[in-house]
Amino acid sequence: MTHRLELLYSREEIQSRVTEMGHFLSERYRGRRPLLVAILKGSYIFLADLSRALDEPHEIDFVATAAYEGREALPGHVRLLKDMDLDISERHVLIVEDIVDSGRTLARICELFQARGPASLNVVTLLDKPDRRVVDVPVMLSGFSVPDDFVVGYGLDLGEQYRHLDGIYTVGEAGLKVAPVTSSKRIRE
Repeated sequence: MTHRLELLYSREEIQSRVTEMGHFLSERYRGRRPLLVAILKGSYIFLADLSRALDEPHEIDFVATAAYEGREALPGHVRLLKDMDLDISERHVLIVEDIVDSGRTLARICELFQARGPASLNVVTLLDKPDRRVVDVPVMLSGFSVPDDFVVGYGLDLGEQYRHLDGIYTVGEAGLKVAPVTSSKRIRE
């Protein structure tokens, strides 16, 4: 099935916001050498750009989890597929997330990390869906608030497709006849 993609945030808008976020985090963590832990796979592009935007020394690590199968969420179920390589005890840890939705997956990850004794633990996310939140999570900084639509691009996928897009797009079904969009936003089909 093909999908109809409508641009939500352009490459330029994303880069500008990520640069601002990097400057904020550089000031906030000055002299603390934070550890940025990206949740794979969706956050890898955001992590790379955020890392380059930081002017403060830092380290990176990765975890991989499974809480979705395609578009279907697995509520309350989080599988850790890859754990961190670095010890986080007494470290200032920033979880780098692509999108925070219900907060269930992130809350479980925060629980796991908190048990390892970090000096501090916060979350930085590119996209936030605060209206969908059902679990409180420590989101310190978010790039954009997004509507309750499925989004792809800039690392986010739908069935492993669309990660390569340099913007962020909402997804609609294109298999049906869809009336032309009258907004000024670009459309990809």
